[in-house]
Amino acid sequence: MTKHIFVTGGVVSSLGKGLNSASIGLLLESRGLKVNLQKFDPYVNVDPGTMSPFEHGEVYVTEDGAETDLDLGHYERFTNAVVNKNCNFTTGSIYYSVITKERRGEYLGKTVQIVPHITNEIKECIRKVTTPDVDVVIHEIGGIVGDIESQPFLEAIRQFGLDVGRHNVLYVHLTLVPYLRAADEVKTKPTQHAVSLLRQAGMQPDVLICRCEKPLSQELKAKIALFCNVEKEAVIDEKDVKPYLYEIPILLKKQGLDNIIINKLGLKTDGGNLQEWERMLERLKNPKYSTEIAVVGKYIAHRSAYESLYEAIIHGGIANEASVEVRRVEAEEVESKGAEACLGGVKGILVPGGFGERGIEGKIASARYAREKKIPYLGICLGLQCATIEFARNACGLKEANSTEFDKNTSHPVISLLEEQKGIKEMGGTMRLGAQDCLLETGTKTYAAYGQDKISERHRHRYEFNNDYRELFSSHGMISSGFSPSGKLVEAMELRDHPWFVCVQFHPEFKSKPIRPHPLFREFIQAALTFEREGKPTHTERPLQASATRG
Repeated sequence: MTKHIFVTGGVVSSLGKGLNSASIGLLLESRGLKVNLQKFDPYVNVDPGTMSPFEHGEVYVTEDGAETDLDLGHYERFTNAVVNKNCNFTTGSIYYSVITKERRGEYLGKTVQIVPHITNEIKECIRKVTTPDVDVVIHEIGGIVGDIESQPFLEAIRQFGLDVGRHNVLYVHLTLVPYLRAADEVKTKPTQHAVSLLRQAGMQPDVLICRCEKPLSQELKAKIALFCNVEKEAVIDEKDVKPYLYEIPILLKKQGLDNIIINKLGLKTDGGNLQEWERMLERLKNPKYSTEIAVVGKYIAHRSAYESLYEAIIHGGIANEASVEVRRVEAEEVESKGAEACLGGVKGILVPGGFGERGIEGKIASARYAREKKIPYLGICLGLQCATIEFARNACGLKEANSTEFDKNTSHPVISLLEEQKGIKEMGGTMRLGAQDCLLETGTKTYAAYGQDKISERHRHRYEFNNDYRELFSSHGMISSGFSPSGKLVEAMELRDHPWFVCVQFHPEFKSKPIRPHPLFREFIQAALTFEREGKPTHTERPLQASATRG
């Protein structure tokens, strides 16, 4: 039978339940087990797709096109699990399903209640990822114990333990053990209260992971174990590891967490090790080179809004044995201060995705700065669209060029709404989403990065490059280097006479891992390092194929 690990949180939020869930997944995979991961979020939105990045952070997109919580990105970066639409549910999606069933008469006129109908729906969602080929599923419960929003989820996982047998379920509770600097004391009382609340909800934690500023002494571990009714060996202290979050699995393994889980769940394994992960950490912590790039975005004040992007940049550095300093630049600052003032001295410029008109001219100016100064440039989604608007205006002479997202009446709509998007009114889950195949033109930098002519990448957008301008762009030096299989959609573009200026409509950051850095981020950082050394990137030039007539 598939085993289940439920990860809950106490004291405060943002302790890292997602990172710890992912780390546990990595530890179990290193022991030869196959894992899957799932996140339950307590907010009433049906999914994060329409939520502001300022409110929620990044929307992570799965292979099958689900718009999900950013923690699913941690799951895929740490493990080999491929998450899907069944790996993230919210209070809103649970209630939406129950209400839909009630409207269809599936409850036969019964009074619909939180128990058993909502809790049964949550348990049904748990079973959706319980497949015969998976040894262990790790379920993260968002929020903290004591939140009113989390109560139905806690009740459901309590019931689930009874349904499948307590020997098939493990409860891991992540909590905070604060250090009071003024008193020079580590306090265990908040953890005791958090565990007390969990026990009131009907669950006894099997493992406590204690976030702490200072390592816990054996005496403090013994105290926590006594008052929380947890074995001392199962009290794991997790000291802050910034900036190297990829150290978390190593910290947990050193304290034997993988052995504790395996023994408590009666799992059979073939040993295993973390040698590949440790080699990656060595490269991360001891770089030979360094460089600085700029990320010009609309949500720079909130790191989580670009979570996967920043991690992919780190991965690109790992691939090149380099540390990468990121200069976070607000697009609106570029508008007010100028590109030179904001971007001067950087060795690479990355313009990521986003929505809405705010800051667009700053992104456009950043693309122009990179083009004219021959600075390595990577444009992602909106970053591609801004680069094409800039090129149309300043290289092709189309001064009024724009996207119909920002100017519906523009005389030169070089970016326009996808044909299948016309007529769509609802916002949630209606974009071009998920994995799409892309065919690459040989002889291009994009092709050189991947080393193959057919790739698959994840998308999240409504607007695309307008094919009416493909030949004009090619004649002025910006070629189309990637296309949809039909040839109708341009998925990648690059400059012919620039050392490294690559734009893609998809989101490569979603498929980058620390032990398998994404090719585009690897090549982008390599170009920045070369620019660092020589003032300009140098790559083996390959003859570029004419792309304007494809499709």
